[in-house]
Amino acid sequence: MTETQGDLAALSRFIFRAPNWYVSVGFSLLVAALAGIGAFDASYILEDAWQGVFYIGLPTVAASLLTTPVDRWLDGQLTYNRSSLLALCCELIVIALLAVASVIAVLTSLGQNFVFDVLIAALALIFALRLLVVLAVSRNSLPLAAIPASIQTATAGLLLFVYSGAMRYVYQGGGPLFTALLSRPQSAPSRLLLITPDDLLLLVGMSALYALVAYGFVRTVDRPWRQSLGVSGLDFLRGFIGHIAEGSRELEDFFEQIGEDAIVPVTVLSLRRPDGDEKARFVLPMIHPGPMGEIGGGNLPQRIAETADGLAFPPHATAGHDFNLVTEREVDTLVDAAERAAANVEYTRDATRSTRVQRGDASLIGQGFGDDDAFMAVTFAPAFADDIEYAVGLAAAAEARCAGLGDVLLADAHNSNNGLQGEDLGHVVPGSHRSFNLIEGAGDLGEALADADTAPLELGTAWDRTVWTPTEGIGPLGVRVAVTAVDGQRTCYVLVDGNNMEPGLRDALVDALVDAHGFARDAVEIMTTDTHIVNTVKSENQVGDALDQDALRDVVLDLAGDAAADREPVEAGVATEHAEVTVFGNDRTETLASHANAVIALGSVLGAVVVAVTVLISALIFFLT
Repeated sequence: MTETQGDLAALSRFIFRAPNWYVSVGFSLLVAALAGIGAFDASYILEDAWQGVFYIGLPTVAASLLTTPVDRWLDGQLTYNRSSLLALCCELIVIALLAVASVIAVLTSLGQNFVFDVLIAALALIFALRLLVVLAVSRNSLPLAAIPASIQTATAGLLLFVYSGAMRYVYQGGGPLFTALLSRPQSAPSRLLLITPDDLLLLVGMSALYALVAYGFVRTVDRPWRQSLGVSGLDFLRGFIGHIAEGSRELEDFFEQIGEDAIVPVTVLSLRRPDGDEKARFVLPMIHPGPMGEIGGGNLPQRIAETADGLAFPPHATAGHDFNLVTEREVDTLVDAAERAAANVEYTRDATRSTRVQRGDASLIGQGFGDDDAFMAVTFAPAFADDIEYAVGLAAAAEARCAGLGDVLLADAHNSNNGLQGEDLGHVVPGSHRSFNLIEGAGDLGEALADADTAPLELGTAWDRTVWTPTEGIGPLGVRVAVTAVDGQRTCYVLVDGNNMEPGLRDALVDALVDAHGFARDAVEIMTTDTHIVNTVKSENQVGDALDQDALRDVVLDLAGDAAADREPVEAGVATEHAEVTVFGNDRTETLASHANAVIALGSVLGAVVVAVTVLISALIFFLT
């Protein structure tokens, strides 16, 4: 993840899960009752509270319960949880503005009329705010979106019309039923009697003005998205909020609009017992498991693991965020390709000892199986590194094959990074020194494995779900360990279901395995899956950041001991199939992140200017009327 992408993902910390609709409604009534106690001066405090619930809380309840069915009737997508939370926020805005206006009225000579002017402006403001949200979530046209957006303001305006006695200015006749329904000033607080039909007409005009200003602001901010990506930024906003707030799949709909088709290798290293039962399976689709949570391929490692017959090891592939899947449905295509590859594996009893080569910062460990198959993993530890670009990984695997190998499973160990700090974020891109170190190192390792002697292979495995959760940086696969033994040499592969590691943790775990179990230092590697299920609400959540590193070390040591004791003869083989999937595409992730960050930076300034101008226009209107 680049710094630009990290800035975008970090915005998720400002968004929280939407509470259930009845929680929002209940809280809004409580707030309305407290506001009524402060605003009205009846003989009894309970009467003040009731008036607050009626005049302030009733429009909120109406908006909470009616916005969703009206919006859905117009083919919108607002849920009850979202509409109730939106209504509550609008209620709090109105109360806050009225509280400030009341203080100003007390300290100055503006009087009660000023408070009612602010009330009208506040009701118009929440209509504009609700209109923005409905436009973003439901993608309806402006006239259609205005219908559900107006419910809270219209309900408040209707109550003001009926209980202020404004009907007496319009029509003097009418029977008891007419009076009971449309003119009830005798039941209202005395303060409401100051409202006239002119005030309500002004509310309609102000609402239209604010709505047009808000719509113009959105169209201005949205223009760069449409010009460069051909999509609306409101679609991205709707999907992002929907995923974070309610775990919806709306964000995938947006990604499908910008996605591109790609053909990716899916490589499987299968290890089975002599009786044919699969003991372990390493699966490597050349896809990045992102962008976050369970969106796209964010939970790819778990999905892969659920389909394997043996204990699954899904390490991180050499691919960056441009190779994120656009929808979770694409994972099925990769799973099918992995099953085809597993079915095509030609098993052999022999394997090579593991070998490690070093080229610059790139350190590669590899082990051959049979005549020409191989598993490789690359790390740049103790230096910092993040994703290896797809083209670099393809070139490195091709270099290994040119050295004499056939099918190669090349994994990115993804085990040492300093987050988003510093100028060099550790990306291995084409043309960089690290890319050539990796490519040349893969060639050296391929040559060494192709020429190495083979001997019977043994394998032991162990795994622990662990007590840690995604918020602590560990996904549902926990920690998995595989120990191979060939010709007296033991090799330990540790796979942690997380997204990269804190600096130094990889080396500390290697040292612990060497000291506790006697593995050779060059025969140990620690890997992560790069699962993005741990990045739902935090852009940086590396293994070792939120959990006790000593506790993780103890888990790894225990599992390594169990895996070493579990060794038994196995057969192994590697096969590769190709799958056609839809991914973000070249540079789309960076373009998306750049646009979003630019809109946030420039939009905040533009928004401040728009608000200032709108306030000035509002003040002028109130002064003239």
